Amino acid sequence: MEHAAPRVEKDLFGTLPDGRAVERVMLRGVDGFEARIITFGAGLQALIVPDANGICDDILLGYDTLADYLAERRFFGATVGRYANRIADARFVLDGEAVQLAANNGPNALHGGTCGFDRKIWQISDMQDGAEPYVTLAYTSAHGEEGYPGKLDVQLTYRLTGPTELALDFTARTDRPTIVNLTNHSFFSLDGVTADHGILDHRLTVAAGHFLAIDPAAIPLPGPPRAVAGTPFDFRNAAAVGARIRHDDQQLRNGRGYDHTWCLDNGGALNLAARLEAPRSGRILELMTDQPGLQVYSGNYLDGTIRGKRGRLYRQSDAICLEPHIWPNAPNRPDFPNPRLAPDGVYRHRSVYRFSRAPGKKPT
Repeated sequence: MEHAAPRVEKDLFGTLPDGRAVERVMLRGVDGFEARIITFGAGLQALIVPDANGICDDILLGYDTLADYLAERRFFGATVGRYANRIADARFVLDGEAVQLAANNGPNALHGGTCGFDRKIWQISDMQDGAEPYVTLAYTSAHGEEGYPGKLDVQLTYRLTGPTELALDFTARTDRPTIVNLTNHSFFSLDGVTADHGILDHRLTVAAGHFLAIDPAAIPLPGPPRAVAGTPFDFRNAAAVGARIRHDDQQLRNGRGYDHTWCLDNGGALNLAARLEAPRSGRILELMTDQPGLQVYSGNYLDGTIRGKRGRLYRQSDAICLEPHIWPNAPNRPDFPNPRLAPDGVYRHRSVYRFSRAPGKKPT
């Protein structure tokens, strides 16, 4: 009797200088769909997706070896925390007490500090084959790590919830009041990592009528979110990423392109946040999330100095990031969604990446 091929497997991705192993887990769907997760940074190292003709390719920028991940901190596919995005002046007040964080982005704190969750070794706490293969990774952040209060126990489950669908479920618990804001930081290129063009022709839809205007340091400006209507930030109807990216707009200058948070209209429930379609390959990504914000980053700081997978040099707008999370600098903005987590609470974040193919599309 024939046995079905395993849909979840594990191997050794590499070894740290101190001898610790970095493992890789492969979750396999149908038609060649596969997610590869590494325990370094709980990262999504590769995502293999079929195009309109059924040809599979990796659609995530990143590296082929652990040594490259160790050498450069670029957040490719990484789990970002304890607080994703920026906190102004690397400080905030929590329950009346000032908290000073590590500043690693000028005077500001970015993506968890100098050694955030993306640089940690996570432990595989559970892994299972079956109709919905999954792996659960765990990390405990000590009280005071990077300046954040409270011991934080974090779990992240990657699960195939459909033939070509990957769900991410984050949970976190603390032993004293703290702040939490986690996300995945994948760089998507739906035409594949060896495509000789970028993502400016990818058609993007974002389910949001407002966005956060930023200063040149990418900190949200005072005041309420701005309406997208009449601006280059209006993606309520599908438009090419590059259609307005070079418009004479101060916000585009501040971000060197798109590097802004869109304020999602999902009410905290799992809903469609963004849709990305690659006209050449016919690959389509639909991102659903329960988070209040979506950071859209058009790869503005990819400058040709990074040698990634298969020896490719990554250049500006070679990929796009779609990062669901709480709004940046929220610990200092009582008018923003609240990132505070108490010992009797549970932080939860669910995002789903659903892939499909344009019907009848012949890739060019």
